[in-house]
Amino acid sequence: MIVIMRIGCSQEEINRVMNRIEDAGLKAHVPFGDERIVIGLAGQVLPGLRDALELLPGVDQVIPISKPYKLASREFHPQDTVVELDGVAVGGNDIVVMAGPCAVESEEQLLVTAQAVKAAGATVLRGGAYKPRTSPYEFRGLRQAGLRILAQVGKETQMPVVTEVMTPEDVELVAQYADILQIGSRNMQNFVLLDEVGRTRKPVLLKRGMACNIQEWLLAAEYVLLQGNEQVILCERGIRTFETYARNTMDITAIPIVERLSHLPVIVDPSHATGKWYLVPPLALAAVAAGADGLLIEVHPDPDVALADGPQSLTFDNFRLLMSQLMPLAQARNRKIAMPRARIKP
Repeated sequence: MIVIMRIGCSQEEINRVMNRIEDAGLKAHVPFGDERIVIGLAGQVLPGLRDALELLPGVDQVIPISKPYKLASREFHPQDTVVELDGVAVGGNDIVVMAGPCAVESEEQLLVTAQAVKAAGATVLRGGAYKPRTSPYEFRGLRQAGLRILAQVGKETQMPVVTEVMTPEDVELVAQYADILQIGSRNMQNFVLLDEVGRTRKPVLLKRGMACNIQEWLLAAEYVLLQGNEQVILCERGIRTFETYARNTMDITAIPIVERLSHLPVIVDPSHATGKWYLVPPLALAAVAAGADGLLIEVHPDPDVALADGPQSLTFDNFRLLMSQLMPLAQARNRKIAMPRARIKP
């Protein structure tokens, strides 16, 4: 439920409503709103509470939320959420491009990639230090050494960094180095991990599970939001279907659907959605045309020798070409591609 307060209500009246909610064993979320104060309730609402709240001074009306995901719904939060990090805004009018290698292999590999993608227009550096792999014999990341490289290169190139965290025990460590904590597809329903990243108050990039529907995806976001962390970015990365030609099936419809249902920004990872580098540009363009707030793209200096996901990684030249194609498309949507704070030559 949401409690809509009367215009001009006092802080004392707001506090009284919030105390009544918490006395009922529910969580009262911080009020927001430009003209009206709106208080959100999270938890199992008992019969009679709605009537009791409507009788309190300063309350205009109490409205039930029909969606099973309360805090992630537009009913609770009509305005778009904008996730702010180190000069980059995800969810506003700018389309944010996050780019870099699937895995951090060395400082030299990451630095040259970061310089190239930033020169082409990327504003966030991606790179995996911990890599979940289908086979235990594949490269699984440099771990803490990879985190240190990622943080150092991010600092040197003045780019916020995003990397995946895989276990609740690693959250504190990864949060020391990363600006955005990524929850991968395999961990979308690791609810203990979602609780833990929610407590960090750091931005969380939540990828859609490979076999999960949109409601399950938004309910996963609810776990993070319920911890008081409102900085959640949703990421469509393809779902598993009967089609085997591409790595996954990218669900373009998820972008406008989620934007209708939720206030959270949604970006797209066309690299994992396709598994083939030549499919990445057309699907990146399709995502922007459909209204995505950003892209997460894998770029490698030499994809043929990449230790992880080389076949889906763009070369520097292909990435520059894609960025040049994205700019006029963004303008056609009355948006623009977010630009780096300082240009660095590749």
